[in-house]
Amino acid sequence: MAKYERAIALTKALPHTDPRSFYQMANIHCAYCTGSYRQTTHPELDMQIHFSWFFFPFHRAYLYFFERIAAKLLGEPDFALPFWSWDVPDGMRMPPELANSSSPLYDPVRNPRHAPPRLVDLGFVGVESNRTDEQQIQHNLRTMYKQMIGNAALPSLFHGQPFRAGQFDKPGPGTVELSPHNTVHTWTGDIALANVENMGTYYSAGRDPLFYPHNSNIDRLWEAWREVGAARGYRGHVDFTDRDWLDSSFLFYDEESRLVRITVRDVLDIEKLRYKFDGVGMPWVDARPPTTPNMRKNKALLKSVRIPLSLHKVVTVEVRRPQVLRSTQEKEAHEEVLVIDGIETDGTEMVKFDVYVNAMEHENVEPSGRELAGSYMCLSHPRIDGTCKGMLVETSMWVALNELLEDLDADGDDTVTVTLVPRHGKVKIRTLRIVYMVE
Repeated sequence: MAKYERAIALTKALPHTDPRSFYQMANIHCAYCTGSYRQTTHPELDMQIHFSWFFFPFHRAYLYFFERIAAKLLGEPDFALPFWSWDVPDGMRMPPELANSSSPLYDPVRNPRHAPPRLVDLGFVGVESNRTDEQQIQHNLRTMYKQMIGNAALPSLFHGQPFRAGQFDKPGPGTVELSPHNTVHTWTGDIALANVENMGTYYSAGRDPLFYPHNSNIDRLWEAWREVGAARGYRGHVDFTDRDWLDSSFLFYDEESRLVRITVRDVLDIEKLRYKFDGVGMPWVDARPPTTPNMRKNKALLKSVRIPLSLHKVVTVEVRRPQVLRSTQEKEAHEEVLVIDGIETDGTEMVKFDVYVNAMEHENVEPSGRELAGSYMCLSHPRIDGTCKGMLVETSMWVALNELLEDLDADGDDTVTVTLVPRHGKVKIRTLRIVYMVE
């Protein structure tokens, strides 16, 4: 951390015109997130590195070049970025070095209530919980299990949906991007500001030195997802082999201030990038949440719901399953997935809603209970033209059901009940459906 502190000081000391400066490195993230770049053959369409399968490789490349720049300025070729391991109990507090107001690692534009020794809340959406430390740790570990294992059974569920030339730029984020990535951003930013700056919104997140250790841990989770898959025989825990993904590229400035292009396939092997992750376990692999006892399944009480809908109150929808009582072989071959499509927000505020399955009495489910299938969490997406307007976000959410329905003893049900609970912000939803996926 001492070396990282010196590196941040050196990049902040560079003139703003230097592409290696802390100022310009933050602007790179801003540019790739706010519509500053357009698709090469489709200039009417934006390029975006969130909400799709580009999330992990872009941020890895970003970190790689920042690390090279820091190493050059420090005169230490072996310098490695630190990572903030908020997914394990010992790392669930903000590193104290980043909370020291006299350090270049400090950012005054943060939530003052979340300085150490406050535990991070991986489900945060603006309201402080009253959990004990033990309860918060349990909640965080169960959240990690869902996002890394239960809901991450296929490449597109973990990485995000494919984004190809000519398509709109937000096809659908992966599990880890929604949470814990977005929730930690929001937990860190100043909740008193309209867009929860700095960390809590895309355009300014890179202005906080905490951005790099946070995203270094996100990068570590990509490796962890592959390692868990190999160790436990999860066949879907592998990266895409699609050339549209592998050959996609991004532009960065290197340590010599040269503009260089790097492809997704260039960042798949971290040994070639000259780093590795050491010293942290994965306690969440065994944190499978329990089901809620005595949960009623009386679907006769359901009221008709008109789709599409504006989610301004709790809504429960019955979704038909095309197949029931699938064999073990069928489940291994195809993941059953709930698709929430046409999620639309105006970008002016952060948005969160929870998705419960077979839990009409959702109030009885613990915050990390099994029936909570997942949460949609999106940062505010303001325009940076001074108009105070937002950028329209239209995307989708994909929730794995194989393991969940087994745990809920619902394999034989013709339908599932999906309860959508708004937590923050205004959102519209176009459709809900169930599909069967193989990758």
